[in-house]
Amino acid sequence: MNGNGHVPVLIQEVLDYLDITRKGLYIDCTLGLGGHSLEILKRNPQASLIGFDIDEKSLLEAKKRMGLYSDRISLLHSDFRYLPDLRIDFQKVKGILLDLGLSSYQLDSPERGFSYSLEGPLDMRMDLRNKITAFKIIHKYSEYRLAQIFRDFGEIRPAKRLAREIVSRRKATRIETTTELRRIIEEIFRWRPQKGKIHPAAKVFQALRIEINQELKGLSEFLERITKKLPKKSRIAAISFHSLEDRIIKHTFLNLAAPEDYRPFLKILTKKPVIPSEDEIAFNFRSRSAKLRVAERI
Repeated sequence: MNGNGHVPVLIQEVLDYLDITRKGLYIDCTLGLGGHSLEILKRNPQASLIGFDIDEKSLLEAKKRMGLYSDRISLLHSDFRYLPDLRIDFQKVKGILLDLGLSSYQLDSPERGFSYSLEGPLDMRMDLRNKITAFKIIHKYSEYRLAQIFRDFGEIRPAKRLAREIVSRRKATRIETTTELRRIIEEIFRWRPQKGKIHPAAKVFQALRIEINQELKGLSEFLERITKKLPKKSRIAAISFHSLEDRIIKHTFLNLAAPEDYRPFLKILTKKPVIPSEDEIAFNFRSRSAKLRVAERI
């Protein structure tokens, strides 16, 4: 475990698949606290790195942690989806990483509102410049729109019932904290803790977070655009934490590996997604839903 309680997921698998021993440029599209990137820089003195993150607080923490390697890094407070438009010598790129999950730093900060188990405001913004918060969605969205978000982004069965209850409750009193929302969810789902069962609030919070941060928007387009800019033998590694993102990554890689009307752009290196070992899950329970897919430019 690194400082700040940060544990990079599938760290050895990522380093091996990206083949980080090669001299060149590596790009971390979702830097977080820089766990994966820090290991690349430590293990390869001939590696340089560009890191993106829309969460400025995480970026500042990563900058502190990576201070010893400041001459080899460039950190950008930006959405990685803008990467293909930047003036970068893509011919130098050896590897690109997308770790699409929340960092422990974000989850363990109650004031950010990402965790249903910690009391905090209904925020959930990765980029604090964003005007949309979980509070605004809970209080301003229509019952129909709420149900749509819960169904599409959380894959929640009683989506309509949950949306109806939230709209009814907000008419009587404001729902202001993560704890207040969690209690409503527990009532609707008649939740009782059971070993091996995930709390239903996890999916509801996931759905709200995806809507607020537009996490699925443009992901497939980004993968297609960046792939076509990369040189041969460069690799793309993508870690997802829920089925919606994993499905997008899987199908985009497949389409680029076997396009109908043109030569293939990618060779898929992971026939099935790589998942954490039992030992890793025991050490870092938050890694349990991680899936890694990797492809190489051809």
